Amino acid sequence: MGQSNQDKVLQRIDRLLERELKKKDVHNVYLSLYSPSKDFEWHSAKGTFKDGSEVTLKNPFYTASIGKTFTATAIGLLVDQGKIRFEDPISKYLTRETTDGLHVWNGVDYSDSIQVSHLLQHTSGLPDYFDTQTLDGTPSLFELLVTDPNRFWTPEELISFSKAHFKPSFSPGRGYRYTDTEYVLLGMIIEKVSGMALHDFLATHIFDPLTMNQTYLNQRSQPSSSVQTMAEMYLGSQEISTFKSLSADWAGGAIVSTGKDLITFQKALMKGELVSEQTLALMQQWTPETKGMTYGFGLRKIEFKELAPILPRWHVVGHSGLNGTSMYYCPELDMYLVSTLNQLETSKEAVMLMVKVLMQCEKI
Repeated sequence: MGQSNQDKVLQRIDRLLERELKKKDVHNVYLSLYSPSKDFEWHSAKGTFKDGSEVTLKNPFYTASIGKTFTATAIGLLVDQGKIRFEDPISKYLTRETTDGLHVWNGVDYSDSIQVSHLLQHTSGLPDYFDTQTLDGTPSLFELLVTDPNRFWTPEELISFSKAHFKPSFSPGRGYRYTDTEYVLLGMIIEKVSGMALHDFLATHIFDPLTMNQTYLNQRSQPSSSVQTMAEMYLGSQEISTFKSLSADWAGGAIVSTGKDLITFQKALMKGELVSEQTLALMQQWTPETKGMTYGFGLRKIEFKELAPILPRWHVVGHSGLNGTSMYYCPELDMYLVSTLNQLETSKEAVMLMVKVLMQCEKI
């Protein structure tokens, strides 16, 4: 493909980003693309901060649930080190205080039946502490995130909140339900088994070895001095990126990063440079999630043709975040894609943007 054709494709992709930026309450848009076989790499950041200054590629962004892939990878690393097994009961690694009354379903206590693999694949049946309807009608944690923005949440408080205000959905291994509660428990297991704080474990075993210098765990670890201000994130019209209450994300999705760093991470993961080939294969054993989507261990697979018959017969593997973040690899195009709309009400729009961008990438 000639340079002029490639320029035209990038112009069309640029117009797609401009269109997203014009939408209500979307204030910044990021997109990173990389294809090893095509020797192609492109990064874009658009938008402004509240003070009118421009967002640049030097401003990292909140990755939300993309962090689940990092947490799952950390568990995979511990499996490869022989320190943990996917089929282990979680009660082997967590305190009795944490597991007591964790999973009571139809009068039966299944707390000791939950395996590490159940947490990774959202098949434990545990409730989600981020659910909007509490059993007693008290404010949900999602509401408290906004009404009590200065509150710092510890992992133990999140598990207690889940136990106090919600009930499980099914017995372990008998269904699928996406829940952040499971990933907080995984974070606690990582800390117990490794003897390190989660942010230190991620830095020591993933960020530093891969030279992900602009990546850190929000509110837990300090970015290096060269990292600039995180791009602003919105919930509707409200800017929430500095809220201390975002500490409630932790192991479920509090990583701050850049497109370049996230591509570096996913490339290393997919090429077996982080976990063993066997562990990576286990991470990609899929269970049905929703139309066109299946879930592995901290990884999601999207089949475009199942989303809509008119779409290409491609699939992507990676993860999405509630704030319109995407981190995916498309094998058919050999293309890595990372993007964000930094708006908590744009999950579907983010998937459609990815599809449209990849359809353009086919011409590169």
